[in-house]
Amino acid sequence: MKKEYLLAICLLSMAVANAQDITDALRYSSDEIQGTARFRGLSGAFGALGGDMSAVNINPAGSAVFNTSHISLSLSNMQTKNETQFYNGLNSSKNSNIDLNQTGAAFIFNNRNTNSSWKKFAISVAYDKIQDYDNNWYAIGTNPNNSIDQYFLRYANGLRLDEISALPGETYSEAYSEIGSLYGYGNQQGFLGYESFILEPVDNTDDNTQYTSNIGSGDYYQEYSYASTGYNGKFTVNAATQFGDHVYMGLNLNSHFINFEKSTFLFERNNNQGSTVSQVQFENNLFTTGSGFSFQLGTIVKITEQLRAGFAFNSPTWFNINEETSQYLRTIVDDNGDNASITINPRVINIYPTYRLQTPGRISGSLAYVIGKYGLISFDYSLKDYSNTKFKPTSDLYFREQNDIINNNLTSASTFRIGGEAKINQFSIRGGYRFEESPYKDGTTVGDLTGYSIGLGYNFGNVIKLDVTFDQANQSNNTQLYNVGLTDAANIDARNSNLTFTLSFNM
Repeated sequence: MKKEYLLAICLLSMAVANAQDITDALRYSSDEIQGTARFRGLSGAFGALGGDMSAVNINPAGSAVFNTSHISLSLSNMQTKNETQFYNGLNSSKNSNIDLNQTGAAFIFNNRNTNSSWKKFAISVAYDKIQDYDNNWYAIGTNPNNSIDQYFLRYANGLRLDEISALPGETYSEAYSEIGSLYGYGNQQGFLGYESFILEPVDNTDDNTQYTSNIGSGDYYQEYSYASTGYNGKFTVNAATQFGDHVYMGLNLNSHFINFEKSTFLFERNNNQGSTVSQVQFENNLFTTGSGFSFQLGTIVKITEQLRAGFAFNSPTWFNINEETSQYLRTIVDDNGDNASITINPRVINIYPTYRLQTPGRISGSLAYVIGKYGLISFDYSLKDYSNTKFKPTSDLYFREQNDIINNNLTSASTFRIGGEAKINQFSIRGGYRFEESPYKDGTTVGDLTGYSIGLGYNFGNVIKLDVTFDQANQSNNTQLYNVGLTDAANIDARNSNLTFTLSFNM
């Protein structure tokens, strides 16, 4: 009963607390259709080709290219390897998981009226995973500049002491929840810093608003772990048609869903002169769910029997997102020569009000040259302006500040994909390359992405097809430990490898 009471209070408290930032905006704005093995074998260069369920998610006109109804099912094994450098420390971590990343069906209806220019119609439904959030990395090193005390000082300075401290007789849980209810997230961080003895008020009075640190200057040994899980996926309903012998047109209506969990843990130790606090352990947990909507329009034109061109427009995605957070803090404090442990574990879940996020749209153009029954080569280009990402309502002061940060730091990013396929009897051999520009203006916070793919397919008599593809992508980024205070970044070289199997049926 008491737990329900605390949760109810925190639900009210989050109306004045905000934790969303540019990192969240970019996480949900990035999309990469994982797709079928054939799609991945060409590194996604399918915008002018169609005839593949994942190609329909790139260009909605692609379903009308099917000659018969079609079903596909894809299973993928993804492995992520992170090489992390943080000051003088190096570390490596791996993560692997197997998942159903794609399934869909297209139903083809030929027009029996031979005098009509509308040759056929297609209706399809599909599920595709857009992003896999399973990831972990570990940073370790000696920081010569910043301690975690800067995080708590950043939040506490300017706040009254009686608004970040427990009342006489209050438990940590009651005080943490009540402070969140009345004053918000920032005051909760000040509360953690004060009650753990990291912060010291300049004047021990209720109206004090300035604080100093009980952690002395010097070097700080720090360990930081990051672990996340979840996915971003979409369910698509598609309609397409073939007009004449050379034009295909289509529309997608997409329902998006997000499930994301993240946990971070910092351990800091120092033996600096003047430090009252020698150790800090700080844990933060985030749980996010969301739903959204977008649409796509596309066309494919046969310029000649061999040469094809495609164009597609992806609308922004309009998300409604819900978040919950929890925190834990433990310090070792010098108490007149003896070490005392201070543990603040509120066991309170902060429940935020639903907020809205609009991710940027995308335009893409494609060219493909089909060499009869012998193979093909295809090229795709797309452009996405990440600076158009917006938290809403834009009238909210905090969201307006975050949108300004997004606009000042993010930019337009181009993606280039090229793929080829050679057919030898019942076998198909595939390969591809892709390059994605950084969405950041500095090009280093998140770096450019490069990837390649190789694949093989076998056709069992034009009814059943089995495809397998291996693809790999590399990207570096500088990830800040926290958004305020301790903003030092870990440099991460990430390598994502995928082995994908697809079984498809023509009906």
